[in-house]
Amino acid sequence: MGKSRNARRRSAAAEAVVESVDGGLAELIPDRDRARAWTLLIDGAPQSHVDLDDPAHLSFEYQRRLGHVIDLVAPPGRPVRAVHLGGGAFTLARYVAATRPRSTQQVVERDAALVQLVRRELPLDPGARIRVRSADARDGLAKVPDGWADLVIADVFSGARTPAHLTSTEFLDDVRRVLAPGGVYAANLADGPPLAHLRGQIATAAARFGELALVADPAVLRGKRFGNAVLVASDRALPIAELTRSAASDPHPARVEHGKALTDFTGGAAPVTDIAAVASPAPPPSVFR
Repeated sequence: MGKSRNARRRSAAAEAVVESVDGGLAELIPDRDRARAWTLLIDGAPQSHVDLDDPAHLSFEYQRRLGHVIDLVAPPGRPVRAVHLGGGAFTLARYVAATRPRSTQQVVERDAALVQLVRRELPLDPGARIRVRSADARDGLAKVPDGWADLVIADVFSGARTPAHLTSTEFLDDVRRVLAPGGVYAANLADGPPLAHLRGQIATAAARFGELALVADPAVLRGKRFGNAVLVASDRALPIAELTRSAASDPHPARVEHGKALTDFTGGAAPVTDIAAVASPAPPPSVFR
């Protein structure tokens, strides 16, 4: 009990860190309930949550869903090779390092000033095999050797929008090149009604991968509100039953769509190519209030 009160005092005493980075105004806000936990915001949009004392703790809904995907790629304790496109506060790289020691990871984050801020204020475990490269996500991906990764995670936002060049079949061709046989690709997508971007991204992934699943809040899938969806793709059968159980057991339960239901949801949308690609839609201001 006393330790908990002391932790709260330490957290309450911590001050927000505010600094301009390449992508806008970055804020690190202390978590009042966790002694050494912080939320990263860029221009007011929440990006990441990190608990330095418990890096296996995932607070944001979409990060928990990506955590479920990580857990299905390899059992706890088994090292993996992972590429993270988009760094934020390195939440998911920290999760992999904590749950699967000796994993080898590459993080590609374009915002060099943000990387410096996070390294200084939320330092990585020096024993973790995490290499951070300041580069555009697609340029950084191009430098990863063929067949190197068990897992590629795309979580890239610029001004709360996914850049157009990370939404195309040509981009996914390079993801496929980097993945080892049976490897898994997972992308954090954001969209709202009428869900044209999300449907197009599913069609794009279906043009390059044999197996797909989509994890999202049912209200988002029904087009009732703007929100995140996690798209999972592979050339091997995905553990749909396990993913469904994990998503349903979350504090904010999600639904998993796959197979014919996911094809029907796509509604005949066409795959996106580089020449036609556009950034994902901007979220309405009410999302961050």
